[in-house]
Amino acid sequence: MAQAIQLARKGWFTTRTNPRVGCVLVKDGQIIGQGWHEKPGYAHAEINALNVAGDNARGATAYVTLEPCAHHGKTGPCAEALVEAGVVKVVAAMLDPNPLVSGKGMQILQNAGIKVEHGLMSSEAQQLNPGFIKRMTTGLPRVVAKIGMSLDGRTAMANGESQWITGADARRDVQRLRAESGAVITGSGTVVIDNPSMNVREPAYITNPHFTQPIRVIIDSQNIVEPDAKIFSNEGHCWLVSGHLSVKDYPDNVEQKKVELMPSKDKMSHHKINLKALLMMLAEAGIDDVLIEAGSGLVGSFIEQELVDELVVYIAPKLMGSAARPMALLPLETMQQNLELKLGDIRQIGNDLRLNYYFKKA
Repeated sequence: MAQAIQLARKGWFTTRTNPRVGCVLVKDGQIIGQGWHEKPGYAHAEINALNVAGDNARGATAYVTLEPCAHHGKTGPCAEALVEAGVVKVVAAMLDPNPLVSGKGMQILQNAGIKVEHGLMSSEAQQLNPGFIKRMTTGLPRVVAKIGMSLDGRTAMANGESQWITGADARRDVQRLRAESGAVITGSGTVVIDNPSMNVREPAYITNPHFTQPIRVIIDSQNIVEPDAKIFSNEGHCWLVSGHLSVKDYPDNVEQKKVELMPSKDKMSHHKINLKALLMMLAEAGIDDVLIEAGSGLVGSFIEQELVDELVVYIAPKLMGSAARPMALLPLETMQQNLELKLGDIRQIGNDLRLNYYFKKA
């Protein structure tokens, strides 16, 4: 099973809307076939392992990181393929997290007289697909907010200038965060002020023939983003999200999405996008993991509405002063209102520090 988990990790940046799955076939104490899921629409891990084993799969035991699927999608049910191949036992690390299908694959195997077990190395298997598990159980994707800030907790100067706070090594690490995400969300302010690309450029990821760029999602409730913005000029799909559609002529890779607005508490303020509704739309599009790279206002809104699962904070050895913008705009007034976090990891990235925090609720 440990080998199957390692195989599943080979699809870390490419499975996108599907879970990362690995499979190992064992017979007479020897591995006779192994495989992993590489990309949506391609063969699942079990099929790849069966293709390697061929007729020798009859009488084998299959170790798979996720319960074999039981439904007809772009590929046939893996549970039926295992039955037809003549395996005698299937050990799954975990059941399918979708409550509508969980256990059905195992039931197909049992009905065919195949011995089944599940739970072996389940915690390790769950770590392969935290976004997929969350989407299947809650209808929302897993949300990571990336923040680059100075030692005094500032993310931009008062005029919005923010390039560059962190060093090249930290920015390269952010490329990894983008590469493992199905969508990257930013705000119109960031697009107008910084004119970023927000795409994955590191050769280690884009040279993989199975890699696809994450969807770049721009929240533009005031329709201020122009069609010539750099974020639209790169390969990959873009969502331009607002409360109403714009008449501007955007490039072909831009899809305008109308999302309901939330009533403003302040009559002088603009109405804001319903962020939870946006995340639900992304989940319905099959997006498991979302990365937020935005200014303090949008990051603060996601945190305030309890929509963030993890904060990845890069701290640069710089002081930007009290007039600079904070890491997140949060209307907290008393200590009782503070949001408690749990530190998951800390390490040095070049001259910067990277801290991974999880919200206690998550």
